[in-house]
Amino acid sequence: MFGDLFEEDYSSVSNDHYGKGKKLKTKALEPPAPREFTNLSGIRNQGGTCYLNSLLQTLHFTPEFREALFSLGPEELGSLEDKDKPDAKVRIIPLQLQRLFAQLLLLDQEAASTTDLTDSFGWTSDEEMRQHDVQELNRILFSALETSLVGTSGHDLINRLYHGTIVNQIVCKECKNVSEKQEDFLDLTVAVRNVSGLEDALWNMYVEEEVFDYDNLYHCGTCDRLVKAAKEDKSNPDVNLEDLQNEEIDDPLMILKAVLLQEESNLIPVDQLGQKLLKKIGISWNKKYRKQYGPLRKFLQLHSQIFLLSSDESTVSLLKDCSLQAESDTRRNDQQLLKTLTSEPPGLNDRPSCPHWFDVNDSQVQPIKEEDIEQQFQGKESAYMLFYRKSQLQRPPEARANPRYRVPCHLLNEMDAANIELQIKRAECDSTNNNFELHLHLGPYYHFFNGALHPVVSQTESMWDLTFDKRKTLGDLRQSIFQLLEFWEGDMVLSVAKFVPAGLHVYQTLDGDHLTLCEIEIADGEDIFVWNGVEVGGIQIPAGSDCEPLLLNVLHPATSSEEEQCQQLIDSPYVFPSNAEIGSVFTACAIPDGVILVNSAESVGEESWTTIPKEDLKKTFREQGLRNGSSILIQDSNDGNSLLTKRGKWITSVNEVDWLQVKNLCQLDSEEEQVKISATLNTVVFDIRIKAIKELKLMKELAEDSCLRPIDRDGKLLCPVPDNYTLKEAELKMGSSLGLCPGKAPTSSQLFLFFTVGSDVQPGTEMEIIVEETISVRDCLKVMLEKSGLSGDAWHLRKMDWCYEAGEALWEEDAALKELMLSSGDTLLLIEGKLPPLGFLKVPIWWYQPRGPLHHWKSHQDQTNCTFSQGGVWRANSIQDAPSDAHAEVSLRYLGDVEISEDATLGELKSQAMTLPSFSEFSIPSPAFLRAWTVESRRPSRLLRVHYQRLREYKLGQRTEICLEPLQKEENLGPQHVLLRTQMRLPGKRAYALPVDLVWDTARGWTAGSLRHRVADFYSLPVEKIEIAKYLPEKFEWLPVPSWNQQITKRKKKKKQDNLQGAPYHLKDGDTIGIKNLLVEDDDDFSTVRDDIGREKQKAFALGRKKRQEALRVRSSDVPSGAEMPPRPRGPEASLSIHVGSFR
Repeated sequence: MFGDLFEEDYSSVSNDHYGKGKKLKTKALEPPAPREFTNLSGIRNQGGTCYLNSLLQTLHFTPEFREALFSLGPEELGSLEDKDKPDAKVRIIPLQLQRLFAQLLLLDQEAASTTDLTDSFGWTSDEEMRQHDVQELNRILFSALETSLVGTSGHDLINRLYHGTIVNQIVCKECKNVSEKQEDFLDLTVAVRNVSGLEDALWNMYVEEEVFDYDNLYHCGTCDRLVKAAKEDKSNPDVNLEDLQNEEIDDPLMILKAVLLQEESNLIPVDQLGQKLLKKIGISWNKKYRKQYGPLRKFLQLHSQIFLLSSDESTVSLLKDCSLQAESDTRRNDQQLLKTLTSEPPGLNDRPSCPHWFDVNDSQVQPIKEEDIEQQFQGKESAYMLFYRKSQLQRPPEARANPRYRVPCHLLNEMDAANIELQIKRAECDSTNNNFELHLHLGPYYHFFNGALHPVVSQTESMWDLTFDKRKTLGDLRQSIFQLLEFWEGDMVLSVAKFVPAGLHVYQTLDGDHLTLCEIEIADGEDIFVWNGVEVGGIQIPAGSDCEPLLLNVLHPATSSEEEQCQQLIDSPYVFPSNAEIGSVFTACAIPDGVILVNSAESVGEESWTTIPKEDLKKTFREQGLRNGSSILIQDSNDGNSLLTKRGKWITSVNEVDWLQVKNLCQLDSEEEQVKISATLNTVVFDIRIKAIKELKLMKELAEDSCLRPIDRDGKLLCPVPDNYTLKEAELKMGSSLGLCPGKAPTSSQLFLFFTVGSDVQPGTEMEIIVEETISVRDCLKVMLEKSGLSGDAWHLRKMDWCYEAGEALWEEDAALKELMLSSGDTLLLIEGKLPPLGFLKVPIWWYQPRGPLHHWKSHQDQTNCTFSQGGVWRANSIQDAPSDAHAEVSLRYLGDVEISEDATLGELKSQAMTLPSFSEFSIPSPAFLRAWTVESRRPSRLLRVHYQRLREYKLGQRTEICLEPLQKEENLGPQHVLLRTQMRLPGKRAYALPVDLVWDTARGWTAGSLRHRVADFYSLPVEKIEIAKYLPEKFEWLPVPSWNQQITKRKKKKKQDNLQGAPYHLKDGDTIGIKNLLVEDDDDFSTVRDDIGREKQKAFALGRKKRQEALRVRSSDVPSGAEMPPRPRGPEASLSIHVGSFR
C-alpha cells in the first residue's frame, strides 16, 4: 500500500532544495504566505494526507525524537546533493524528515510541503490522494526509519524512545509456579469506553488480575493437571526513555551483580536470572546485550572471576571474594537504577495543564481552549491515537524559546538562506501587486484654450510619473505630492483626467482623504490633474463627463470681406462641449442661420449627409449621436443649389435604409406589434429604446426596466445591447430587427451568458443569466444550478465550441470569467460529473473482448457477456446506419471511470482499473495480462505499449477513453514491435478462421517483404506460397500487399524502398491482415459473403441519401421566395485525422 517505503530508492526521489526547482503549489509570482500570529507552521495537504500531517506534527513536537534525529550528521546519513551518484549511500528518508522538521521550526511560511518526503517514500500521486490508517502509518514509518538507520549511531533511535515490554504472568494457585511470556511493543491499544482516564484504561487492560477457575481452568506444567490460576500483565517501559543520562545502566556486569546480590542464597538458575534481569530493566538480555556481548551463558563463562556456574551450567552464583568487594558499590548503583526504573508513570493530573493548546489542522494552526477540546471529544467522536510524553522530562534552559536548538549547521544555513529569499520574493510580490504608476499633470504647467487643457511648454515638463502604493489613502497621496512640489501654495485638488482628441479633460474630483486608492477605484496608469479646483491660468474650466469636449469637423461657406458667401467650403476643426446644443455651431462659425447636415457615412472616405430638422437643433451633440471626428455641414437655408452638389458630391436627406425595426416582446398589450425607428449609425441605443417605448405606447416604467436585443434570422434573441453604445459600436446594421424585452441590459462590468443542461443543445432551449465578469467559475456554476433547479456538487461547466458541441472544460474554478476570456453572448454547458483536480485525468474504462480464441479470461457469469449490446456495451459498426461485419464489429463494455494522476504509469492505471466493481467478474492474475488501447470512434485506436511509462508522456488529453483487452500470457512490446490481427482464409470457403495476434518486429523496416516473411514464419508456410491483404472495415474491402518490395520512381529512375506506414496501407497496431495459403487455394479474391452484403447496403444507404437530398431540393424550389426556410439540419461533426508515420 505504501509503495517502496522500506526501500531507499535513490534514483527516483526528487529532493530539490527550497527555492531551487521545488514544485511549489502557489503561483510563481506569489511566494508562500508567512506564519500567522501563533508563529507555528502547518503542513499542506496533498489531497488525502491529513493523517500523515498529524503524525508528522506530533513527532515534530516531541523534542527527544526531533533532536535525536538532528544528532545524525551528513557523515552518517550522506548528503542530498550526492543522491544521484551511483556509489553514494544516501539515507533519504531521515534526511527529508530532518529537513521538514527544520522547515517547521525555522522557515517563515504558513505551511510546509511534504512532497519531497512522500517522494522519498516512493508514493505516487494516487497514494497521496487516499486516506490511510494513522496507526498503521506510524508503525510502517518507524520500521522504515529503523531500516534506514541501520549501521548508524541512531540504529536504536525508535527502540530507545518508544520501546516497552509486556510480561504476561500466570501463577498456579496450587504450586505457585510462575509462567512468564514477554512481548515487545511500541504502542498500546486500550479500551476507553466507561473509564475515567488513561490510568484506569491501562489498569483494566494490563494490571487487573484475571482468574482461571471453574470452566476455565489452567493447565499447569509443573502439576501436570488443570488447576486454578491467576493471570496478570506487567508493562515495563524502556529505561532509556526515563533517564537518558545514566550510563552505568548499560553495564551488564553491574546489573547482573545487583540481581544476584538481592537473592538470599546468592544462587539462582540461569533461566531465572534472565527473567530477573527483564523485571529489573524492562528489556530482555537478547534484545539489550546479545548483539554486543553474546548469549547470557557465554557472558557468565567469560567472567568466571566474578560468576560461578554449576557443572551442568544450570545455576549461577557470585564468587565470595567478589561479592563483598562489590556489594557496597553495586547496592549504591542499584538504588539509583531502581529509582530510575520504578518511578511511577505520570498521572493526568500530576501538574496543572498547559494553558496553550493549538489546533493543528493541515495548513492552519489556531489556538484552542481546553474546554473546546473537552466539548469536542465528549460525544461520539473520540481521539483515535494519542501520544504521551513523560512529565518528568525537562528541557534544558538553552532550549526554551529557541527553535534553533540542536538543529544541524547545514540546515540552519539552508533555512536562513531560504528566509532571505522569501523576504526578497515577498517584497517583489508586494511591489508588483500593490504599487502602480500615476501620471501627475500639474495645473501651473497647463493653460485652457479651444475647449481643453494643453501643456504650456511640452508634455514631458508638465507631467510627472509617480509610483505609489494603492493601499495607502488619498490623504497620503496628497501629502506625498505636497512634499514633491515644494513650490505649491494654497489648496490642492486632485482630479481624474483623461486625454481626448481635443486635449486633456478633467472628469472627477477625488474626495475622501481617509479612503484608500483601491476604494476610490484609481487604476494603474491613471492621469491625475493637480490644481486648485477652480481655475487654470485665470480661466474657469468645465469638468465632468457631461461637458466632455468633442472635436468636430465643420464645413461652412467661406465669407468675403463684404460678408457675402463665396462658392467655397471651409473645413475647420471646432471643439464643443458634448452637452451643448447643436445650434451653437452657428454662433461658433459666426453664421446667423442656416441648415445643419451631419455625415452619417459608415466608412471613412464616404459621404452620406442627413439634414437635422430645426426642432432638433435644441438637442445636444451627444443626444444627436455625434462623436469625436464627426463632420457637420452648414449651408444657407435659402440656397437652393447645394454647395456639395456643385463640388460633385451628393446630399441625401434620407438614406436608402435609415431605420431599425423594434418588436414588442415585453408581453404587454400595445396598439402596434412592431415599429420602425429612424436612426443613423451614430444614434445611441438608449434613444432608440425610448422612441420605441413611446411609439409602441407602452408604460413609461419600461424606460427603467427594459432592453433591446438583436434578433437573428432564425428568430433567436441575442445578447442585449448596452444603452450607451451607438449602432456602429454595437455592430448593428440598418434594417436590423430588435426585440424590446423586459429586464435591464448588462453593464460594462457584467456578462450576459446563455447556458443549457447537458451537451445536447436544442435551439431555443437555452437559459440566460447576467453575472459580473469578475465572478469565479465556481460561483457562476452555483448560480446556474440554482436557476436550473438542480442540486449537488457533481457538475462542471464547458464552453460550447464553434460547431455547437461541448468544448474544453472550465478547469480553473477559482478563476474569474474575465480571466478565461468569456464575453457576453457565449454559451456554457452545464455537464453532470465533477472535474478531476488539475494534473489528474478522469478516464472511462471499457472492456474489449475481440472475436478470437481468448475465452480463458471471460466473465464467470457469462462466457459471452462481451458481445451483447445492451446497457453499458457498445457495438461499433463501420458506418452510421450501415450493417456490421465480422471483421469490423467491435464489442466494448463500459466498466467505470478511473481518476488518476497524469504522472502515474500505465501499469498503475491498469491496477486501478482492476479495482472497479464491474471488473470483479473477470479473472485477471495481474495488470501484465491486460493490453491497453485508446478508444476513438467507438473502437480501439492506439496501442499503449510501455507498462512503466507515465500517462503524461502518452499525451492522452482530458477526453481520452481506454479499453482493456485480456491476454493469455504477459507481453512486453518494444517500440519497434507492431501488433497485427491475422486471419487465415478457410480453403474452399469465402470465410476466415478466428483472428490470432501476431507481433512483427519492424527494426529492419516496414517493407512488404519483411511482413510477408514474418507471416510465413508464424504460420510455417513458404513465403512464396502465401498472399496477404489488409482489411479496410469502413469500405468492406481487402487491400492486397504485393510480393515485391521495391518500386522505381519515374523522375530519377532510382529504386525506392516501399513503406507500409505510408499510403495506401497506413499500417498500424490492431489492423487485420488476411492470409491466403496458395498451396490449397490459388485465386485473387480475399472478400467474404459478409463483405458483399456490407458493400451492397452501403450502396443502398448512399442511394437513399442522394434521393432524400434531391427531394429536399425539389421542395425548396416550390417554396415562395418570401417564405422562411427551416434551418438546415446540422450533421454530426466528422473526425479529422492525419496519417503520420511512426517515429518510435
